[in-house]
Amino acid sequence: MSLIFRRLCRQDLFRRLEPMRFVDSRTLKTSQDKIIKNRSTLYYFTGIGVLLVGCSYAAVPLYRIFCQAYSYGGTTSTHSDQNLENVQKVADRKIKIRFNADIGSSMRWNFRPQQTEIIVSPGETALAFYTARNSTNDAVTGISTYNVIPFEAGQYFNKIQCFCFEEQMLNPHEEVDMPVFFYIDPDFAQDPKLEFCDEIVLSYTFFEAKEGLKLPMPSFIGNSRK
Repeated sequence: MSLIFRRLCRQDLFRRLEPMRFVDSRTLKTSQDKIIKNRSTLYYFTGIGVLLVGCSYAAVPLYRIFCQAYSYGGTTSTHSDQNLENVQKVADRKIKIRFNADIGSSMRWNFRPQQTEIIVSPGETALAFYTARNSTNDAVTGISTYNVIPFEAGQYFNKIQCFCFEEQMLNPHEEVDMPVFFYIDPDFAQDPKLEFCDEIVLSYTFFEAKEGLKLPMPSFIGNSRK
């Protein structure tokens, strides 16, 4: 009788503990799922953050490749001096090239063109200079963009050498001269949209190079494609 009683008590205790074990296992699984979900969310947003930082650092080279490939926003094409051998000068067409210089709102340089304008013919090479001076007591690093007006002339404005899209560091009170070696493609003279164009403005803007700097895209890109 005593043995039977002990067996009944043991079975009853087992039945009481079994639901408790089931509840604890389910609760543990739910907690593990939450941990995995939170960890996945953390990885997701960390990945987005890394991507955004990468895009910020890539903004300058991507802007340069995009604009130079399609001559958007009046941006010019870049050529080596090896292409000059086959360039024919159009002597009876004269174009006035005007030079402009600007700086970003936080830039602490003095930046100006050394010449206000020059006269060239399509197919004729020309050399111009800009001067930048750091008037502060701190070293300042700058980076520049360029533009051409009218926008349609950008595809014919070929720069052989320039200082755009490259970081330039000036020490306190340092001054440098920066060359621009270029020519206007002879096809400029055959473009009906530029038949009455006798003046082109080449403009450079220097910005202070900072972490995550995104150089501004021209607001008239849509117009340049029409």
